[in-house]
Amino acid sequence: MTRTKAVIIGSGNIGTDLMMKMIKYQQNMELVAVVGIDPESDGLKQARERGIATTYEGIEGLQKLDCYPDIGIAFDATSAYAHKLHDEVLCAAGIQVVDLTPAAIGPFTVPTVNMTANLDAPNVNMVTCGGQATIPMVAAVRQVASRLPYAEIIASVASRSAGPGTRANIDEFTRTTANAIEKVGGAEQGKAIIILNPAEPPMIMRDTIFTLSEGADEDAIRASVEEMVAAVQKYVPGYRLKQEIQFERYGDNNKLTIPGRGEFTGIKTMIMLEVEGAGDYLPSYSGNLDIMTAAAKATGELLAERRMAAAAS
Repeated sequence: MTRTKAVIIGSGNIGTDLMMKMIKYQQNMELVAVVGIDPESDGLKQARERGIATTYEGIEGLQKLDCYPDIGIAFDATSAYAHKLHDEVLCAAGIQVVDLTPAAIGPFTVPTVNMTANLDAPNVNMVTCGGQATIPMVAAVRQVASRLPYAEIIASVASRSAGPGTRANIDEFTRTTANAIEKVGGAEQGKAIIILNPAEPPMIMRDTIFTLSEGADEDAIRASVEEMVAAVQKYVPGYRLKQEIQFERYGDNNKLTIPGRGEFTGIKTMIMLEVEGAGDYLPSYSGNLDIMTAAAKATGELLAERRMAAAAS
């Protein structure tokens, strides 16, 4: 069966790491083009060395490539501003878009949580690195609980792995992640905190997730979380629990008082994770970037599988 042809727009670190993953772990997609704006970028150089079509003229250059009419999926690893322009062009051409920017034009998508609901969307958004790492855990608790009044995540990433784009948009990233904790994770209220860790040598990504849930016991939560970790590990092998899941129960005799929300009875769960990158292009400590590119590739594989099945029917 003919694989779905794909293009990566953005030849920076994220786009190049995604390119390496698509070349090394081929499944349903064939990478036919890489688009950038800097002719000297390492991403375009790496693509040319591997016989992949390239252009440094942006979206206009992509439209001039011979392979353009055959492309079915585009990955955009540029900026939110540029993505809005790219989306109009790509969607008009019938190309499905996987958005790795904060633009959030399409629905928030986390492969292990809600990917099947978005297979027909013209544009899917990959949330943020913190969201991709922590929302599966929030959703795992929600799956076995009758209510999830609150979820809070703290994502700590190596300062070296946070480029100028991340630093300039840190407030937007936290708001986007908090929003996705609610919309995708299922929490009634979500909060996100991002920490840039300046430690040397750089530390790999660490995440802590706190949830307040009702209607589930510790064993059910633990089993659901461990099942979700295994699901994420299928595309991010370095995703793992850092220590045993911790629980604290609040009953009628020791209610938890939450300012602005009243009293809570149920279970507080604390989940601690670490995310080690695969080292395909970026250093292994850049787990925050690796999980974004791995999740984008996993999403693209499902979109491609859907397109291939439709073409065969």
